[in-house]
Amino acid sequence: MRGYVSLGIEIDLLVDYPKSNRQIAERAFAKTDNDRAIARQFGREFFDGDRRHGYGGFSYHPRFWQPVVPTLVDYWALGAGSSLLDVGCAKGFLLHDLQELVPGISVQGVDISDYAISHAKETVRDKVGLADAQQLPFASKSFDVVISINTLHNLDRQGCIRALAEVERVARGHSFITVDAFRNDAEMKRMMDWNLTARTILSVEDWILLFRDAGYTGDYYWFTP
Repeated sequence: MRGYVSLGIEIDLLVDYPKSNRQIAERAFAKTDNDRAIARQFGREFFDGDRRHGYGGFSYHPRFWQPVVPTLVDYWALGAGSSLLDVGCAKGFLLHDLQELVPGISVQGVDISDYAISHAKETVRDKVGLADAQQLPFASKSFDVVISINTLHNLDRQGCIRALAEVERVARGHSFITVDAFRNDAEMKRMMDWNLTARTILSVEDWILLFRDAGYTGDYYWFTP
């Protein structure tokens, strides 16, 4: 326990990311413990296999991340010479769009999935690598911005604390994460029905306590289906 730290702010920097039309009830009905076990391997089945194990096909389309990039650029004043790390970058689609829309930016990504890294978009394949969020392979204060979108909750509680401390360590001052969370019983039920991979699902209040335990001072937002 590190005591009280001054957190950043709750802010939805993904407000322009397209909303999914997938039905939670339909996904929950087909889901089994075996489906979860397969999904948590984060291999081909999770990204490009059957829908019950994950995405059901994880391919690039500019409509997903390109609308988000201007928000990130404005919020952090990103430009030529800025550096950004994406923890849990998957196939690097956000990194590709950042490079396309922000000339001169330096991007890096890490993911625990060998499958995702080996199938990363060609334009960023030399920018991504295999790594555990709990032990990032970078020196302290290496990046202007560190982000992690819907990734850290896939760790257990102590793993989340270690990963948040790593985000704090390698960032030079700006960071942003999103995690699965709920504010009431109805949201908690929907989250439990929806979840395939998260090992830590907490209320908003408990996440904030965990952030402080980790010494995390960045910004944050919640994913609730």
